[in-house]
Amino acid sequence: MTNKNSAVEFPEPAPYLTGLAYVPRWIGGTLCYVVFGLGGLLSSLTVLPILRLWPGTKQQRIARVQKAVHIMFKGFVWMLSATGVIKVSTKTLPSLSEAKGVIVVANHPTLVDVVVLISLMPNAGCIVKQGLWRNPFIRGVLASAGYIPNRGADLLLKDCQQVLATDTNLIIFPEGTRTLVGAKTNPFARGAANIALRTQTDIMPVILRIDVAGLTKQQPWYELPRQTINMSVEMGAPFEYLRYDASQNNEAKMARVLTRELHQYYAEQLTALPPLRNMSKH
Repeated sequence: MTNKNSAVEFPEPAPYLTGLAYVPRWIGGTLCYVVFGLGGLLSSLTVLPILRLWPGTKQQRIARVQKAVHIMFKGFVWMLSATGVIKVSTKTLPSLSEAKGVIVVANHPTLVDVVVLISLMPNAGCIVKQGLWRNPFIRGVLASAGYIPNRGADLLLKDCQQVLATDTNLIIFPEGTRTLVGAKTNPFARGAANIALRTQTDIMPVILRIDVAGLTKQQPWYELPRQTINMSVEMGAPFEYLRYDASQNNEAKMARVLTRELHQYYAEQLTALPPLRNMSKH
């Protein structure tokens, strides 16, 4: 399973900002974070609860909240682009935006990957850490948007099945955390494969390519990149769960096989670019 468009040509790298030239970038990027945080809080207390409680079926309420979050994240990505933090390009937006009820698997090079993906999909959910579900201000919104608490395996699987049944796309990063600088990917966990096989759902692989390292795991959130990060969002051929039908073999073994093939696929796709260096340290 290969992607013929794996050789990506990015534009010329943006200038590396130093001294006073970096100040507007830092101020603009920091303001983006502030707007994102305040906007999320205010919308959780006003607009999103109204959409969640507006009359309609459960699926209609979920779709309304997801669309609102999609629009807000799209605005945040626009702000990041306007301030020169990141520039996102996509060759497969129609296919990605029209996907329904699939598991979207992606590599995880930057802090804003999930925001970028949700900004491209009006019907996307993800697995959220359990701590956020104890927050009384956003718990109802998370639930109504099709987001899933990261709890016990059996309950998590049941939640995933219910969310996927509403045509919501479930975003999962098999790496679990952002890719270490200098590596193509971190090791993949088997969570996405297990969910795909047990819910009988296809996996849509999305490849996120960046030309310079920034917003990485090794950097604090306030260390804004001194070069604009060019990010290419590409969609590969789906991994169909039927190819790994657990009834033909041990389920745990087939999950390992699927995870290994997913990891190999990303390693092959990401060889088009050399390992990234942490440009902010130069």
